[in-house]
Amino acid sequence: MKQMTLKAPFTVSGKGLHSGLEITATFLPAPENHGYKFKRIDLEGEPIVEALAENVVDTQRGTVLAKKDVKVSTVEHALAALYASMIDNCLIEVNGPELPILDGSAISYINAIEEVGVEEQKADKDFYIIKEKVRFRDDATGSQITIYPDDHFSVEVMVEYNSKVLPNQFAVLDDMAEFKQEVASARTFVFVREIEGLLQHGLIKGGDIDNAIVIYDEPVSQESIDRLCDLMNVAHMKVGELGYINPQPLTWDNEPARHKLMDVIGDLSLIGRPIKGRVVAIRPGHTINNKFTRMIRKEVRHTEIQAPCYNPNIEPILDINAICGMLPHRYPFLLIDKVIEIDKKHCVAVKNVTVNEPFFPGHFPQEPVMPGVLQIEAMAQAAGVLVLNFLEEPEKYSTYFLKIDNVKFRQKVVPGNTLLLNVSLMTEIRRGCAVVKGYAFVGEKIVCEAEFMAQIIKNK
Repeated sequence: MKQMTLKAPFTVSGKGLHSGLEITATFLPAPENHGYKFKRIDLEGEPIVEALAENVVDTQRGTVLAKKDVKVSTVEHALAALYASMIDNCLIEVNGPELPILDGSAISYINAIEEVGVEEQKADKDFYIIKEKVRFRDDATGSQITIYPDDHFSVEVMVEYNSKVLPNQFAVLDDMAEFKQEVASARTFVFVREIEGLLQHGLIKGGDIDNAIVIYDEPVSQESIDRLCDLMNVAHMKVGELGYINPQPLTWDNEPARHKLMDVIGDLSLIGRPIKGRVVAIRPGHTINNKFTRMIRKEVRHTEIQAPCYNPNIEPILDINAICGMLPHRYPFLLIDKVIEIDKKHCVAVKNVTVNEPFFPGHFPQEPVMPGVLQIEAMAQAAGVLVLNFLEEPEKYSTYFLKIDNVKFRQKVVPGNTLLLNVSLMTEIRRGCAVVKGYAFVGEKIVCEAEFMAQIIKNK
């Protein structure tokens, strides 16, 4: 899959939930590998804040990003819309300290994205693949987020409140293509009993019953209701039965849970790479979302490249017979056994290392180790399959080394290891020359890497 950006800019305007200011945000196409970034165009120098987990400085009633003293808050709804739309690169220009709250959901962002469209870019998407269960639990609150291996991104959310009006709720999104229909219109929510405290902390100055679900779950005197209305600059209202105080009814019975699911997606986008994995969040909130995201982000930052996924039960794309039909190599110098992934830019091959390899008796008799030069040769053979696979008569061509650069050996390879060889083109093939980056893995560890140039020559 390729990276995506917007085809054209779009703009949204409205008041900020916490600041109460009138704010305009413009979403612009961005180049490959740009990610999500916010530009404060109202400040001198128009400083930029990257949308990354380590830049989160506050999670009270929203996610706040900052770089030095430059802040942008209430970013989670817009980020959820971008992420669910498979957009990788976007620059958001904003003329205030937060994004507009709009109707309290992400539907305006989704509609605007659909109106301008998305555009495929040349660079590949850089997925971070979850290969084993990862869990983070906050014992103080009972909140917990777990992510499991899966072949795509999905989210489950369970919320629990000590409330007569808002009981335990559950929401699930298995396919991001259903985000608009199932999640995007879910509005943010607040309890009446929380409002006065939030206002005293300088928050929700722009909040009203048009941009948030207001939940009345504990009896409050009319005098207190009138005081809250005055604090929020809205007309006095009579509140009778417990329930939801909104002119617009709930879109779904579990709308609050769906909104929490939206927040999880927006906060997880701060990992900085699209994910393949299934997220299960119990009692999520921006605080635990960010703690979990920081934990995954730390792994992402320290993972130079992930090992390919290898399931020996799946039939190979090219077996040894197909490989022999393409490469001239034979025993004892054919060093790949099968190909499990291949496209026009990359190839993943498998080499099963056994003690019967002819080089082990001499390298070394007491400690058999696969020579590093043969690991590079194995990568080169995988690269040969990559470049020859799309020729009409590959058996009539051979590939030859021209140079090898930036070779590193990180761990020895011994009998019993399964070597995964991941090679990819660094540039387009020009004049019959291919420049390739190769990694060799044992399990999840890189054991060898190299860059090399090879020439494709027709056999005489």
